[in-house]
Amino acid sequence: MRLSTKGRYAVTAMLDLAIHDKMDPVTLADISQCQGISLSYLEQLFAKLRKENLVIGVRGPGGGYRLAKPANEITVAQIISAVDEKVDMERCEGKEDCQNGERCLTHQLWEELSCRLYNFLDSITLDQFANRPDVQEVAQRLDEQHRGHMMLKRSAA
Repeated sequence: MRLSTKGRYAVTAMLDLAIHDKMDPVTLADISQCQGISLSYLEQLFAKLRKENLVIGVRGPGGGYRLAKPANEITVAQIISAVDEKVDMERCEGKEDCQNGERCLTHQLWEELSCRLYNFLDSITLDQFANRPDVQEVAQRLDEQHRGHMMLKRSAA
């Protein structure tokens, strides 16, 4: 299985949102700068996340995005599924036509692995992951870098 950029970026952006959601709504521009993800790509991802009721948009000054439900109710698997990703190790995507239109010798192995991988990702909530000390340490470092970047931007203006 290879999780595409879409799935990885969606989880990263949602984790960033979960960490900062306690304050004010978070802008996609802030997530883009902090995480190094294209703003237009984030807009596409958040349209899908909004459609799946994982985030809500807040309009107006000070607007941005918030989690649509508590971080302890959103799993990594839900985020990946929301952006049309599949946690699927099977070459045939479950169609059982992996070898000349028939089920291959190792089909059941990959099917079971896909199931275990999905269950693993479904057992991890944003809250659990966001509160890990190593994740908090990285978030703090990125926030400090972002604040420094914003100060330089303001002083140059």
